Amino acid sequence: MADRAGKIGLAEALGLGIAVLILGSAAMVGLRAESWALKPTDGSALRFTVMQAALSACISVAFAIPVARALFRRRFAGRRALIRLMAAPFVLPVIVAVLGIVTVFGRAGPLNAMFETIGLPQISIFGLQGVVLANVFFNLPLATRMLLHGWEAIPAERFRLAASLGMPPAAQLRHLEVPMLRALVPGIALVIFLICLASFAIALTLGGGPRASTIELAIYQALRFDFDLGRAALLASVQFLLCAGVTLLAARVSLPQAFGAGLGRRQQSFAPTGWRRGMDAAVLSAAVLLLALPMLAVVAKGLPGLAALPAGLGPAALRSVAVALSSAVLAVGVALVLALAQARRPRLWLELSAMLPLAASSLVLGTGLFLMLRPFVAPQTLALPVTMLVNAALTLPYLYRLLLPEARQLFQDYDALAASLGLTGIARLRYLTLPRLARPLGYGAGLAAALSMGDLGVIALFASDGGATLPLFVQRLMGSYRMEQAAAAALILVVLSYALFWAFDRIGSYYAEA
Repeated sequence: MADRAGKIGLAEALGLGIAVLILGSAAMVGLRAESWALKPTDGSALRFTVMQAALSACISVAFAIPVARALFRRRFAGRRALIRLMAAPFVLPVIVAVLGIVTVFGRAGPLNAMFETIGLPQISIFGLQGVVLANVFFNLPLATRMLLHGWEAIPAERFRLAASLGMPPAAQLRHLEVPMLRALVPGIALVIFLICLASFAIALTLGGGPRASTIELAIYQALRFDFDLGRAALLASVQFLLCAGVTLLAARVSLPQAFGAGLGRRQQSFAPTGWRRGMDAAVLSAAVLLLALPMLAVVAKGLPGLAALPAGLGPAALRSVAVALSSAVLAVGVALVLALAQARRPRLWLELSAMLPLAASSLVLGTGLFLMLRPFVAPQTLALPVTMLVNAALTLPYLYRLLLPEARQLFQDYDALAASLGLTGIARLRYLTLPRLARPLGYGAGLAAALSMGDLGVIALFASDGGATLPLFVQRLMGSYRMEQAAAAALILVVLSYALFWAFDRIGSYYAEA
């Protein structure tokens, strides 16, 4: 009983700490705001932020629906590899993906070269179109995976019954697939909208000037260049309120599916014929080109630059690895404690604490911490610890959601047995909890490390010239138009990010199978 109380006390303390970090940062920036009147340029940044996020969410979901549907009803060689490819952009460092997108779609890229050859005007990758394209690159795979899970959740017996009744594809779409889409699409679109609201690195590199500035970019400029703390606090408050409102709305709009339980049979292939088959092939080919070309471009452009790596890359890489490992350990530890406590005794406030970081962004938290620390210490001296803390907080909701179902199943299956054996405390953690949760723990740690490795948010506010992490190092090389060296550094960033993700995931799988 004492062991149970101790665990609950730890979870409560962590939940309170998260709430203090997020709400305290938001309160700090709110109190520092000298006026709640937005300047014309701030209003323009707010409008652009909402517009690019709305366009990105709509295009991502609209394209993801046919891609997920094609993946669901087609069976072909390489299908499983293509589904795995859908996870790649999510752990790909943002600055690396932006570099690949500029290489493919930029002024000197193959697309504009083709347009020039056939006499069409060239397109610009900078501005609204570039920001939306980069957001779609990142969020199309996420929307596709979520929708594919929705299709696979429809019991196979429903499709068998529809086929036995001779229902044409249009009738199956109307009666089986559209209800699933109506339940999932609003929530998925709002989640992507929320992600795009905080796309700082994309706006920083592809924004293209004051007319394509987001709120986060305006916060960065107010702090980094103008040192206008009041304006930065006002913008951070607006960003927090906007994200918090979207988070609450996203939690309420998702509708439950009403298909009922199935018999657990595997889905059969419902391969279409005729023009539908051609449409599936065209949609999948377009998705592969959109996702693969920027990544291949980074590899192709980065390999020649490996022979002459820029000075300072090694220390920047070591800083990034240290921050990534620290963030992963902290995020996984906190997520595990909260998930186990919630699985044992559900409490609404504890779940809200774990999900609260979704309402914030890295720059909102960074601005709040900057204002808290500035009276006592130079913020630059704490750049890496603050970056580690913020990265851990921002990845916490994903890890918590990943671990919570597994933790509930663990308590349901083994809690009574462990209690009868007197298995408590460290022994229970070592012999029961960690082995049973090894797979999601490993995957979650890899995800947290990879996301932290590629983060370009708080470090852009805090870092001095000699304290850059690898993503900031790449961004500075791009800003000085040293593109070959930037590509080489970006390639190393990709390798390190995927190496961390693969290593943690493999460790989790090894102990799960041991």
